[in-house]
Amino acid sequence: MKKKGGRKILGFMVKEEKEENRGSVEFQVFSFTNKIRRLASHLELHKKDFSSERGLRILLGKRRR
Repeated sequence: MKKKGGRKILGFMVKEEKEENRGSVEFQVFSFTNKIRRLASHLELHKKDFSSERGLRILLGKRRR
């Protein structure tokens, strides 16, 4: 993840991060979704990484709530 001009550049999405928006529901869902996608792509390569799979399940539960 690189920062350019106040924007966080990800391989699949670009989203401006502002200090006042980090607590909003939309930003939290966006953040959880990014972490979930990153973990899902990791698990495609490392199928027996059970600790990451557990972390993915925890994030899915948090995003659902």
